[in-house]
Amino acid sequence: MHTTPDTAYRNRMTTNIYIDGFNLYYGRLKNSPDLKWLDPVSLCEKLLPAGRRIKRVRYFTARITPRPDDPGGPRRQDAYLRALGALPQVSLHYGRFQQTTPRMRLAAPPPGGPVTVQVVKTEEKGTDVHIASQMLLDAFRKDCELVVLVSNDSDLCEPLRIVKEELGVPIGILNPFDKPSRWLKQLRPLFIKPIRDGAVRASQLRDPFPLGGGAEVHRPKEWA
Repeated sequence: MHTTPDTAYRNRMTTNIYIDGFNLYYGRLKNSPDLKWLDPVSLCEKLLPAGRRIKRVRYFTARITPRPDDPGGPRRQDAYLRALGALPQVSLHYGRFQQTTPRMRLAAPPPGGPVTVQVVKTEEKGTDVHIASQMLLDAFRKDCELVVLVSNDSDLCEPLRIVKEELGVPIGILNPFDKPSRWLKQLRPLFIKPIRDGAVRASQLRDPFPLGGGAEVHRPKEWA
């Protein structure tokens, strides 16, 4: 039987991508402003092994709050999330961002000095639970034939194990950090691939990015 290119595309393994936005940011993007206008669909298309077709990309994050040293952070994040929300394969899933100013003990207090110091502590809440829940739900519903996690967070080992061993859906990992978690490696996924700067650089969104209806959003000038 003759196979057309369109038929071959439909017959590729349908893949769902689950991106831990903060893990990706701190592992690969934070110190490279020119890489932050990232198209995650394009990136994953470059990194997935041959024979995989992206069905959907679930991007998990939380809206940040201004910091004294970076009051413009929420504005830049909002521009990026507006662009991501316009990508047809991407859905955004929000946790909570929490900023507190607790007092914490110093590791080496100076002689005769204070033993604690007040710090600005920022935490993202809910992402691990949301990723785990969505992966398990999609796998249970047979929504895809391959689950790919973009993270190096070993807290997700158990839901990944259930997806693979109990629900029979293969897993893969795209790792934003230079060294993969040994706990994730022990799951024996189909693949663990590093996310290199070169692939990120080749996967940037258009600037300005069209939002539809004539609207557009610009890359923050700080990310030029």
